[in-house]
Amino acid sequence: MYSKTCAWKTRKIQKRPFKLKEFFDQGDLISVLTTQPIDRFLDYKAPEGGCFLGAFVEVPLGPRKVMGVVWGEGTGDFDESKIRSVLRVLDVAPLRDELKSFLQKAADYTLTPLSSMLRLATRAPGLGDPPSMRVVYQLADKPVDKLTDARRRVLDVIREYGGAPFTLKELADLAGVSTSVVKGLAKIGALVEIQTPKDMPFMTLDPTLRGKRLTDAQSKARDILLTQMKSATFNTTLLRGVTGSGKTEVYLEAVANCLAAGQQALVLLPEIALTSEFILRVEDRFGAKPAEWHSGVTMTERRRTWKMAAQGGLQLVVGARSSLFLPFRSLGLIVVDEEHDSSYKQEDGVLYNARDMAVLRASIAGAKIILSSATPSLESWSNGQSGKYTKIELTERVGVARMPQLSAIDMRAQSLPSNRWISSVLEDAIAERITKGEQSLLFLNRRGYAPITLCRACGGQIGCQNCDARLVEHRFQKRLMCHQCGDSWPIPEACPSCGKADSLAVVGPGVERLAEEAKSLFPAVNVVTLSSDMFSSSRAMKQQIQSVAAGEGEIIVGTQLVAKGHNFPNLTLVGVIDTDIGLQGSDLRAAERTFQLVRQVAGRAGRVEKPGLALIQTHQPDHPVIKAILSGDDIGFWTAEAAARQLAGAPPFGRLAGILITASNAEDAFRVGNELARHGAPLLQIGAKIYGPAVAPIARVRGRYRVRMLIKAEKSAPLQKAIQEWLRPLKVPSDVRLSVDIDPQSFL
Repeated sequence: MYSKTCAWKTRKIQKRPFKLKEFFDQGDLISVLTTQPIDRFLDYKAPEGGCFLGAFVEVPLGPRKVMGVVWGEGTGDFDESKIRSVLRVLDVAPLRDELKSFLQKAADYTLTPLSSMLRLATRAPGLGDPPSMRVVYQLADKPVDKLTDARRRVLDVIREYGGAPFTLKELADLAGVSTSVVKGLAKIGALVEIQTPKDMPFMTLDPTLRGKRLTDAQSKARDILLTQMKSATFNTTLLRGVTGSGKTEVYLEAVANCLAAGQQALVLLPEIALTSEFILRVEDRFGAKPAEWHSGVTMTERRRTWKMAAQGGLQLVVGARSSLFLPFRSLGLIVVDEEHDSSYKQEDGVLYNARDMAVLRASIAGAKIILSSATPSLESWSNGQSGKYTKIELTERVGVARMPQLSAIDMRAQSLPSNRWISSVLEDAIAERITKGEQSLLFLNRRGYAPITLCRACGGQIGCQNCDARLVEHRFQKRLMCHQCGDSWPIPEACPSCGKADSLAVVGPGVERLAEEAKSLFPAVNVVTLSSDMFSSSRAMKQQIQSVAAGEGEIIVGTQLVAKGHNFPNLTLVGVIDTDIGLQGSDLRAAERTFQLVRQVAGRAGRVEKPGLALIQTHQPDHPVIKAILSGDDIGFWTAEAAARQLAGAPPFGRLAGILITASNAEDAFRVGNELARHGAPLLQIGAKIYGPAVAPIARVRGRYRVRMLIKAEKSAPLQKAIQEWLRPLKVPSDVRLSVDIDPQSFL
């Protein structure tokens, strides 16, 4: 969390005039930045044998041993006899100047303590472990009968991860068993113990292998990208192409060019679920698998990827947003796929947008960056229009595939019972696809069974005990869940407020309820539900998506998970159940997000030779966003949206910063907010406007009350500097937390 103390000290840290010696002899004073939440550099003495600038070291901090980086020469501005020595230098590649500069500038931009940025860049376990052999466990060929539940869980974990080797602790932790269970499986021959070197380089990718045959349009796009790759300076390319136009094959040509030049490449994906299909495409293109970096990767593989990125033992990383902080040795290209996706914005801890930070890192590294999307963010579209980004467009699908036909279903003219959401028009279209042996997708961006559970006796709605949020019923799991704090409770038999039994009723649909309706309409077919909270692991989610792509399920019911880059060859119908959900409220980006989401999910239909149809259920068929979606007038939509934003001085034509104040009671949070509002001179001097304090739309989360403020300024205004000046004199009570979100995406 940001506080005014953190921000100010971070700023002072970064301006500290270090003497950048390359090597420090034993006993020299050095300045170390640790990964601990201490907003200052600490002086230590160089260890026996000395150390390099940028070396990762282990240092004493009170009774603990913590990791840090040698940042420069120490100041010795206090009793030198009390300065302790570095315990040891870790056997990993030192922090390069390029990554160091990126962390500093990212900290400056996001107003994040530099120590927190360093922690993001060292999120791999066991970095201090000495090089050695390790014992890992793999499946044996020997069949084993009469397994206990604990032993069966161990074998299931290994199979779920595709037979990947595990250390003893990793396997025991993932299976939820003791280490003796794993050792017992090895004794009976169900597992084999193997001695392997730690952290070996990844298999070599061959950029000379031929990719898929490109169309004329793809070839022209490739040629432009390769021209950009030959440039001696940093540049950004916006690759905009309709769904199914083959953007991936085009930017893989740029990846091949990067690898052939002996440089490393990074491809960012917005969802872990997208990696499985993409990894197979990379393997097919380059003859070997790339490194992966996301929460579904084992801790052993995370450490290996981190070390090999620094040593040059890998060529390509495919990962989630945090892979942007890996210590690449020679980064030459970053690709941000589905660059518009809101998943690139981290909303807790360090608040940053991976798309924007990717552009920053590429500029510092002198690398090239490609932003790829069928529906780009307004920020990227505007940069393409202004010429800041090179713009490439693919307007047609590859091969015989054509864009799906889009049509609206006016729900005002539909007569549906109160517990039904699939219109008769959509029902008939699904039945037609079933007859043809084709798949249909029903899209509803609501997890769970129903968003509201109320009592018919007293009218009360069941809410979270810790948050001002309604509990969402997840009937498949027989739980009521809070989507704010994650807590859950068994579904009660009686109303918690009045005690009346058998009085609870659900209101509104989630994907589980929609799947139930689809099953009642078509009892003879297989209905598959795709929602992120219905899978125990990312591997299980990937396997289900692969099964759907292979043809499993006549009807697929899904949330926004299904809108992101998947290719379901037999899917020819998409039904958007409630298009109006995203248009409600006062969110700055409501129109943009609705346009992107519906166009993306509609693009899942008809991606091969069979024609596709997207039916959009709406009560507002004349809404400008709905009309733009149906007409396919992307340029018209972006032009109108840009004009509206420019008139309002909103991003990307103006700047915003969100302030979130939380406390155990609302009065303390408002007291801090009101004090800030009264002393806004540093912001007013740059022409900024201060809105609030006001109760946040979700007023309480995890028992803490939330108050929001919003800062609005012109695009050229020095917003970060003004905010630091504004917050510097503020005395924040110990129970109050204050965070600053530069370029906020959410206002909840």
